[in-house]
Amino acid sequence: QVQLMESGGGLVQAGGSLRLSCAPSGSVNSRNIMGWYRQSPGKKRELVAVISSDGAVDVSDSVKGRFTISRENANNTVWLQMNNLNPEDTARYYCAAAPTIVALNNGYGLWGKGTLVTVSS
Repeated sequence: QVQLMESGGGLVQAGGSLRLSCAPSGSVNSRNIMGWYRQSPGKKRELVAVISSDGAVDVSDSVKGRFTISRENANNTVWLQMNNLNPEDTARYYCAAAPTIVALNNGYGLWGKGTLVTVSS
């Protein structure tokens, strides 16, 4: 079964940067919307950023201007560049892929196991 594999999480000081990467373990539909969600303890999972196969992007207001999502369709790889991180960004970040944004928001499609991002003050 194909899985999404995330990498790039870690511990960083406030104001620092991290770059998350996600790639599938096998073949997936390159027309999928791909994106990043995050969840911190006691909170619901929330959308961070998503990108369609033609490059259309939707970014959460909480990270707009600080985070950038990009993808390479040939390998179905997606990245999340995170700059000017603050402690409120601390969460487990999940990569996901599905045919529609509705499917993603409802938890359907392919999901990775997540990578932990911790921002210290």
